[in-house]
Amino acid sequence: MNIQEYSFEELVDPTGIIQGKRFEFLLYILLEENDELYVEEGTGLRVIFAVDGEKEWIASNHFFDRSTDKPLDFELEEEEKEMVLQFCKSHYKQ
Repeated sequence: MNIQEYSFEELVDPTGIIQGKRFEFLLYILLEENDELYVEEGTGLRVIFAVDGEKEWIASNHFFDRSTDKPLDFELEEEEKEMVLQFCKSHYKQ
């Protein structure tokens, strides 16, 4: 899984209920054609990344078809999850 491009924004909690900060990352990934997640128009991964003090974690994530935004019923493998976590940690402060 290679991240080709991405965007992110801080999510605002108007209620003040959620502690810390949340960021929505949209990662557009390049996959090989034989990968079960491969979609011709492109595959994306939506990640909600949470930060509360020193703690940083992935609060939620899902794959989606880039052309339709339709969710794809797959989960990140542990190795991929760690890679995405490190990516978010290194990019959310920009």
